[in-house]
Amino acid sequence: MSELRSGAADPDFGDGFGNDFAGLAAIVTGGSGAIGLAAAELLKSRGARVAVLARRPGELPDGIVGIEADVTDDASVKTAVDAAAERFGRLDVVVSNVGISAYGDVATNSDQEWSQVLDVNVIGMVRIVRHALPHLRRSPAAAIVTTGSIVGWAGMAQRALYSTTKGAVHALTLAMAADYVREGIRVNCVSPGAVDTPWVNRQLSEAEDPEAARAEYLAFQPAGRLVTTAEVAGAIAYLASPLSGGTTGTVLAVDGGMYNLRLRPPTKERV
Repeated sequence: MSELRSGAADPDFGDGFGNDFAGLAAIVTGGSGAIGLAAAELLKSRGARVAVLARRPGELPDGIVGIEADVTDDASVKTAVDAAAERFGRLDVVVSNVGISAYGDVATNSDQEWSQVLDVNVIGMVRIVRHALPHLRRSPAAAIVTTGSIVGWAGMAQRALYSTTKGAVHALTLAMAADYVREGIRVNCVSPGAVDTPWVNRQLSEAEDPEAARAEYLAFQPAGRLVTTAEVAGAIAYLASPLSGGTTGTVLAVDGGMYNLRLRPPTKERV
């Protein structure tokens, strides 16, 4: 039976919220993408030593380490995770953010596409956590943050495969939280809605009428705008922070109210 550990094992909180990751080490998968890079930069700014794991890390901001890793290759993942832990002398935070998208109903995507997206979005996460666990078990402030999506909750047309993977991420997060809570390892998920990323902007720009497509897209957002990558990164940092030591098994929506709010259509004048 696993030893029952206190979640308040005297981690170094630095000087408060602005330096709450002081002395801690983190890895971020998918860290060369918009959300992952924003999360990596925020964790670093708050005191963490950060490594980005990606197939092609590319150029990264000063102070962030890039490590090549392919989440579909178990040996590659183990090598990368162990390399980060060895470089920093520890591993405290895992942000499992890598993912690929897919469009269509169940008849659209081939078996090969289903296998590919599930391998990256779900099994890739399993591989990362599997090889991080031995290091996290030695941390007094161990935290895992996964990236889900609003489509893991809401039924959205032409998202059958992608929704399946994100629903699995939500369920896997809760299962891992239950498995590791008595070991002092917290597991939470951030669930973004429509985020203002280069990928989203590229999709809108390729529409027949880009301005109309953007207006229609924004009309579905209760806040009247897209969520920013900084806002998603802020939620990731909140869930990963030792200051949130009492939070585990949570799927936190960062969607501008898109899932839970039901608003009347806006009118030009209020009567």
